[in-house]
Amino acid sequence: MRAPHFLPVGILLLITLPTVAAFLQTPPTSSPVPPRHVLSLQRRGPTDAMPVYDNNWNGRPQDQLLYTFFREKLVQQLGGQDTASKDFAGLIQLIRKLNTHFHATGKAGTQLAAQNILRSLFPSWLPRAFAVMFSKPLPAFSARMNAYITSLTTFWLMGESEIIDVDIDGGGIGQGQGLLVKRCRYLEEAGCASVCVNTCKIPTQKFFCEDMGLPLTMTPDYDDFSCKFSFGLTPPSMEEDDAMKVACFSQCPTAKAASETSPNCHQIDV
Repeated sequence: MRAPHFLPVGILLLITLPTVAAFLQTPPTSSPVPPRHVLSLQRRGPTDAMPVYDNNWNGRPQDQLLYTFFREKLVQQLGGQDTASKDFAGLIQLIRKLNTHFHATGKAGTQLAAQNILRSLFPSWLPRAFAVMFSKPLPAFSARMNAYITSLTTFWLMGESEIIDVDIDGGGIGQGQGLLVKRCRYLEEAGCASVCVNTCKIPTQKFFCEDMGLPLTMTPDYDDFSCKFSFGLTPPSMEEDDAMKVACFSQCPTAKAASETSPNCHQIDV
């Protein structure tokens, strides 16, 4: 008598099912590999505590006047938008608004708005007069003058700084033509690369190059939050500027994960 035709199939299942079950129960030997196109965010900047900035601006009461004046111009540029907090944290909130307020015209709109704030800090005739009287005929003197004045007037915004020698156009060294901000308070409290680029670096460079007639290159270090001002050095194009090629900081409240196709901060246009 012939065995039913399904008997070989049944025998095969009895043999293979234990093996299949054992395979399914075996844990994977390694963790799943995340998709290659997603890049993790990294915290940038110093890991130790921030310097302490007291209410008297560390013994520099004149900085309170500079802070108040700058803040008023910032609020005006934002069309009267203000914050309840009047301290430095409130200022950073306003800066964040500036960084996003002009989104309809792209980040160039933010940069122009910030440049206009710098312009509003001076009498309208002063930058042009400075370019004619100092920058063009006395470039080295003008560079040293601006490095010194910047060191005197920006402690409230960026913290401690010192005058340094820097590279300048033509391949030379400009003695005393640079400023090293040791740990930028503005960048650290904002915790955002795009705030640095769109509201400080690019607008300030353009203000000095276009309005004051004096080349300036600002070089932020995203690892220690220092920043080097090189007066007399023409800035590179945005496409060649390493400061533009940075992913979002993990501590930034608007951070977005980068990818291999778009590795830069989503709020920096190159």
